[in-house]
Amino acid sequence: MTQNIYDDSHFFEGYSKLDRQVHGFDGAPEWSSVKTLLPTLKGKRVVDLGCGFGWFCRFAVEQGVESALGIDISKNMVSKAKTFPLSPAITYRIEDLEDLKLQKNSFDFAYSSLTLHYIKNFKQLINTVYDSLTPQSRFVFTMEHPIYTAPSSQKFITDKEGKRIYPLNNYQREGERISNWLANGVVKQHRKMDTIMDTLIDTGFKILHIEEWKPTDEQLEKNPEWSEELDRPLFLIVSSEKEG
Repeated sequence: MTQNIYDDSHFFEGYSKLDRQVHGFDGAPEWSSVKTLLPTLKGKRVVDLGCGFGWFCRFAVEQGVESALGIDISKNMVSKAKTFPLSPAITYRIEDLEDLKLQKNSFDFAYSSLTLHYIKNFKQLINTVYDSLTPQSRFVFTMEHPIYTAPSSQKFITDKEGKRIYPLNNYQREGERISNWLANGVVKQHRKMDTIMDTLIDTGFKILHIEEWKPTDEQLEKNPEWSEELDRPLFLIVSSEKEG
């Protein structure tokens, strides 16, 4: 089972104050890149994996989708999503993505934002998404970049006196990572770039686009503090297509 940190009241309070939750896509720096990768959504059946506050489901309805299914493990997330004007085209479901069940060929587009780095059984979920899509349908997702998930806040490089200097990277060793972000003990799953790409390819997806996100000059002008994101990519953005 995926750790349900979003139903922790302290974590959820801090998370709700993030720009991307207060302002939606206007507060998500990677959205301008993601938006260019989206196919025409009009008339499509869409599934959003880790739907959070439902920002993408509502965007999809604005684009004229036939239906939008938002799935999230967190009751807090889904409850918040339902406080926004609810279109008849939107359905929300509380479910752990580790054990996700979707009907075959039931969707024409799949989307996921900053969720897949929490999933332990990544291959199983990718297989489920693949089977749920109709041929030539796309799966676009973002996740924390592997170089960002690699370090653990529980393991540090130390100096001769034993003083912590910086987190141990351990990029080549995949598996669970513990970070202290908004709350202590947040569990994430680190996997290498080649593992992510090979899993998609082996499942049958064709990779259409890979982007290691960085802020644009315009974004840096408005948010000079984002210059630290030039040291290493924070987000991995992927567009793929089901072949067949």
